[in-house]
Amino acid sequence: MKKIADLLFEAKMLKETPRSGFQFLGSGNESVAEHSFCTTFIAYVMAQLDTSIDTLRVISMCLVHDLPEARTGDMNAVQKKYIGVDEAKALEDTTQGLTFGHAIVELIQEFRAGDSKEAKLAHDADQLALILELKDLMDIGYKPPKSWVPHVISRLKTKAGNDIAKAIMATHRDGWWRNNFIDTDTKNE
Repeated sequence: MKKIADLLFEAKMLKETPRSGFQFLGSGNESVAEHSFCTTFIAYVMAQLDTSIDTLRVISMCLVHDLPEARTGDMNAVQKKYIGVDEAKALEDTTQGLTFGHAIVELIQEFRAGDSKEAKLAHDADQLALILELKDLMDIGYKPPKSWVPHVISRLKTKAGNDIAKAIMATHRDGWWRNNFIDTDTKNE
C-alpha cells in the first residue's frame, strides 16, 4: 500500500506542475493535471461517437499520458532540443513495485506509438485540449494563439478530431452560457 500511496502523491504533483508552453503565449496557465482532465474528458466524448472504441482504454490512456511529467516536468519542444528527457526511466521508477505498473507502462507506450485507434483518438483529444485553450485565449483578446492554432490542427489524425476542431474554432468560449442566460431585468418587462 505504501507504493500505491507514493503513486497517488506523485500523480497529485501534476496539479502543481505547470504546462510550459503558456509562457510563450504571454498569457494563460494550466497545470499538467488540468490538461490531463480536459484531455480525458474530450476523449470520453469522442469515444461516444464511435462504438468500436474501447472507451475505458482510451480514457485510461489519456489519464496517465503525462504521468512521467511529475518527475520530468513539462518540457516544451524547444527545451527538448537541449535537454534530454528520459521518460522511460521516469516511468520505470514510477511503476516499479506496483503490481499494475505494467498496465500504466503499456498505456503510455500505446499512446506514444499512436498506432491503435484508441491511441489516435487519445492523441487527438490531447491536441483538442490545447486547441480549446488557444481558442479560449483568442476569444478574450489574445493574439499570439491565432498563429499556433493552424499548426496544432495540422497534427490531428482522425476525422472526429478535425470535425471537433472546426466546431471549437466556430464556437465562442462562452456561447454555451449566453445561450442559457436569462436577463432577469428584461424578463420582468
